[in-house]
Amino acid sequence: MSSVEVSKATPFSLSISEIAPDKSISHRSAMFSMLANGTSEITNFLRAEDTMNSLEIVKNLGAKVEDDGVTIKISSDGIKEPFEILDCGNSGTGMRLFCGLLSSANGHFVLTGDKYLRKRPMKRVTTPLREIGAIFDGREDANLAPLSIRGSSLKAFNYDSKIASAQVKSCMILAALRANGTCTYSEPELSRDHTERMLKGMGADIKVDGLKTTINPMKELLSPLKIRVPADPSSAFFFAVACAITPDSSIILEGVTLNPTRIEAFKALQRMGADIKYETTDSKYEPIGNIHVKYAPLKAITIKDNISWLIDELPALSIAMACAEGTSVVKNAEELRVKESDRISTVVDGLNACGITTTEYEDGYTVTGGELKKATVDSHGDHRIAMSFIIAGLRCGMNVTDLDCINTSFPNFFELIKRITNIELI
Repeated sequence: MSSVEVSKATPFSLSISEIAPDKSISHRSAMFSMLANGTSEITNFLRAEDTMNSLEIVKNLGAKVEDDGVTIKISSDGIKEPFEILDCGNSGTGMRLFCGLLSSANGHFVLTGDKYLRKRPMKRVTTPLREIGAIFDGREDANLAPLSIRGSSLKAFNYDSKIASAQVKSCMILAALRANGTCTYSEPELSRDHTERMLKGMGADIKVDGLKTTINPMKELLSPLKIRVPADPSSAFFFAVACAITPDSSIILEGVTLNPTRIEAFKALQRMGADIKYETTDSKYEPIGNIHVKYAPLKAITIKDNISWLIDELPALSIAMACAEGTSVVKNAEELRVKESDRISTVVDGLNACGITTTEYEDGYTVTGGELKKATVDSHGDHRIAMSFIIAGLRCGMNVTDLDCINTSFPNFFELIKRITNIELI
């Protein structure tokens, strides 16, 4: 589909249990099953393009995958050299984590992706992996996909990352599991920690001490996963913002992971004035529960800390900033420039088109709250930009173009939006 026309919303009260399953945990569930001794069982796996690509890659690497539509069962007797090129689609998470997983595997592997992923920088993982013995080739000296990997023996490492990135950390942890000795990974601030939680739950010898993670190589295969993937807070956040910018509205978002490294955007929206409460219902690999949101007038905020905890939600949070009183500031967010689009530029350009005053900086931007106006906004193939400006349309009406990207993470997004307002897909 090429575009959508969104109508301004009236007050609503909803409870939503169909938020898309967590993308990060779904990717990892498929990959980590390759490290298990036995059959992993995954329910509520995200059936979106990116995660299904990861599942297809796992198949191509020799795993047996059974899918009855409810539970996905994955069993593997080791990574096999594939006959096919491994297509990660639009997923930077998929490509960067597979780099770590495959760097010590026996064989030759080629990772590629769509036209957007092939423009995204990969040296943040290929450079540290090369330093410990991994063999990579690719465009711009293995910075751009397609990437060729020849599995090799990896040295133990003590790596001090200059950026807080869950993708880089997860990549290096996966490499460390089959390195020749104990490895440590340090980061400037704590990034999302699904990899550590899940692998520890499978029996990996991983210790976290503040910003330092110590990983001992596997002595044997890990225990298989038995996991129900929770709802994705990054996806749920679009509907939290929808409620926060629509007067007299309320919403309950059910079954969401409440991992502290994943709900920072909700905490930011709360600091802006939104009425938000958290209800824990379960905890195994991840704390899980419901998030209750009620409308309240918003005020400006400065975002400069824990950026890695809300990097995916900043485009949607920027829509809330546009509806808040005062000037909001985003700093230390240069990571936005290497996502599915340059999200600093695409957010600023989109808000400017809607009549909102902004200032762009290398590592962030300012947003002065005002009256959003209907406009036509190009997503630039970025699913989070597309969905963020559709949410903006609930305030003023909106036309958003280039929408196929939404299927990479949230296939039922439009179905849920239709509960709030009228939309016309073109």
